[in-house]
Amino acid sequence: MSTRSSIRIRCHVADERHARGIIDTSVVIDLERIDPFDLPRELAISAVTMAELAAGPHATKDPAERARRQERLQRAEAIFEPLPVDAAVARAFGRVYAAVASAGRKARGRRALDLLLAATAVSEALPLYTTNPQDFGGLGDLLEIVSVHALR
Repeated sequence: MSTRSSIRIRCHVADERHARGIIDTSVVIDLERIDPFDLPRELAISAVTMAELAAGPHATKDPAERARRQERLQRAEAIFEPLPVDAAVARAFGRVYAAVASAGRKARGRRALDLLLAATAVSEALPLYTTNPQDFGGLGDLLEIVSVHALR
């Protein structure tokens, strides 16, 4: 009988991705062209993203593009249960608005939807993944913004 023991050493690389994160509308649009390892293990979206996707087909006159946008909306509806814009998001929106305004950036108009997405991330204490990090300038002290890139 041998007294030698055999030890198998396994190399393990820790998965440094976030367990969960909110993806914004830009990421949903480019989702098939983004490396999954650049995203959190569990994806969440805001009801704001679902609203933007619902508006998408109506924002183009091109029938082929309209069909692509409608398909994207239907896929998102089938996959995601969106996080609501609720009282916690409304409270977080005040903090987000103040941070953007104090950074000298405009916090109204088209930017308001981005800020509601950010407020959802703040209220859920989740990182926000986007292909457009410049849309969330001035918010780095309130939430983690993760920039991702779509493969072309």
